[in-house]
Amino acid sequence: MKTISICFVCLGNICRSPTAEGVMRHQVGEAKLDQRITVDSAGTGDWHIGAAPDERAQRAAALRGYDLSGLRGRQIGLADFERFDLLIAMDDANVAALRRICPPAQRDKIRLLMEFVPEGDSRWAGERQVADPYFGGAAGFEQVLDQCEAACRGLIAALHPQLVP
Repeated sequence: MKTISICFVCLGNICRSPTAEGVMRHQVGEAKLDQRITVDSAGTGDWHIGAAPDERAQRAAALRGYDLSGLRGRQIGLADFERFDLLIAMDDANVAALRRICPPAQRDKIRLLMEFVPEGDSRWAGERQVADPYFGGAAGFEQVLDQCEAACRGLIAALHPQLVP
């Protein structure tokens, strides 16, 4: 049975990437693909290794039914480029950081999350990056959830043909 492993990546792994991980896990479960798609997250920096997601991210996610409380920050490592089929970055700076450490043969695994927003979703048309909510208020965390929900739906749809026998 074909499986696909995905790692979502942001800067510190306490806001955007754990939110994407939580949303994707939920949507994968709803699609009954949890035996076919595995999900993780990491940060390009080492500031929050072992830390729980930002309380504001956890609070916003919980209001929508996502539980981020068991997630812990970790830093992306060289082994992750072998371990994962896709490394999905939240913004262009994360893509650049991943490319700096990625073995050349693995660079095609690096993508931006917003690339997967379905074409019909005009709300995010032209958006390349998941907004960083860290220095803002609650509305920023809601926007991250909105972006992750749309993009993860599109990601599952894009992966589905690869998972069908």
